Amino acid sequence: MTTERKALVVGGGGREHALAWRLHRSGAELHVAPGNAGTAGFATNHPVNADDVTGQVALAKELGVGLVVVGPEAPLVAGLVDALEAAGVPAFGPTRAAATLEGSKIRAKELMQRAGIPTAGFRVFEDADAAEAYVRGAERPLVVKADGLAAGKGVTVAKDAEEAAGAIDRIMRQRAFGDAGARVLIEECLVGPEVSYHVVCDGTRAVPLAAAQDHKRAFDGDQGPNTGGMGAYSPPPMVDAALEARIRAEVVVPTLAALRDEGTPFRGALFIGLMIVDGAPQVLEYNVRFGDPETEVLMARWGGDAWPLFHGAATGDLSGVEPAWEAPAAMTVVLASGGYPGAYAKGKPIAGLEEAAAHATVFHAGTAEAEGRVVTSGGRVLAVTATGADVAAAAQRAYAAADAIDFEGKQLRRDIGWQARPSRSRD
Repeated sequence: MTTERKALVVGGGGREHALAWRLHRSGAELHVAPGNAGTAGFATNHPVNADDVTGQVALAKELGVGLVVVGPEAPLVAGLVDALEAAGVPAFGPTRAAATLEGSKIRAKELMQRAGIPTAGFRVFEDADAAEAYVRGAERPLVVKADGLAAGKGVTVAKDAEEAAGAIDRIMRQRAFGDAGARVLIEECLVGPEVSYHVVCDGTRAVPLAAAQDHKRAFDGDQGPNTGGMGAYSPPPMVDAALEARIRAEVVVPTLAALRDEGTPFRGALFIGLMIVDGAPQVLEYNVRFGDPETEVLMARWGGDAWPLFHGAATGDLSGVEPAWEAPAAMTVVLASGGYPGAYAKGKPIAGLEEAAAHATVFHAGTAEAEGRVVTSGGRVLAVTATGADVAAAAQRAYAAADAIDFEGKQLRRDIGWQARPSRSRD
């Protein structure tokens, strides 16, 4: 093991397990805070909450790490990277000022507008009555978004005025998402396939990662409530070389230039949510960290040494770093607790993890250890991830592993990656 490669990964979900796993495979000594039952297999977990800025900085200094990788958005928006840099610790992730790109959807849309980045038309409202009057008079589908962080649940794609008005009421009057609902963003509704595109940035340069597509609805056929993601795959067939070139030229380059011009150069992972409308990219939103469950497929596909990617972004020098892929395709299937994304039970023993490991890599998203057993502790429990020569081959391995695992109430989708699996019709 290379002694100077010592890192702390902040977070405890599937994304953080995948990031730590990839860094561990690059010869790094890994610590994770708070981590989960999966990261405990190869890293040292520490009981410090991800959004405990003071605690995370103290832990990084105590451990003497040469890199901190911040997984979730909340600590980024809270200024964890700023605090780490002030303490002299290299950190992968944007500063608080740059993280407002995700922390405020309105700020992001206004930046897109100024920079000429393709996106849906929009209106901003600070008054619930005015917002409701607008949607009732629009007579067309609209998208209603809480301005601030809402754990991925602050967006409603409203098919009619009643649904849009209901979303405004929940966000602005009932304050279902607290201060995140002080303002709302109302957008024109775009139609097309949705894809994710990640780049890793050092403030000036950007290393492009592969495109991916996740599945937000709870049930097959894109039915049921929105979740944090029930699975993902890469690469999606609708993103060919020509479209990827357009995404870089029309979205990535002007976004990073606009951030530099505003004095908030971006370092870390920029995750761009896109709708492909008539073959052209339209930006839905920015995220200032890796997506979940997209991270699981991207890290599974990555080849070679990942340390220069993360450390180079943290220290502002990605020169010479190129994307490296060892697997043509990957898929992750999320195993969720019964009732998710609503109320669900915790503490259910999980069986079959060793058998599943023969087919795939099992990233832990919501697990804990109790009396020597791995048990459920979250809504999304496991992200079962496999690679293959194509998406169909990756799917076969991922589902074989998923079927080997059992816990009370287990739920999963059977149609992840259906657009890239010719034999899989959409349910």
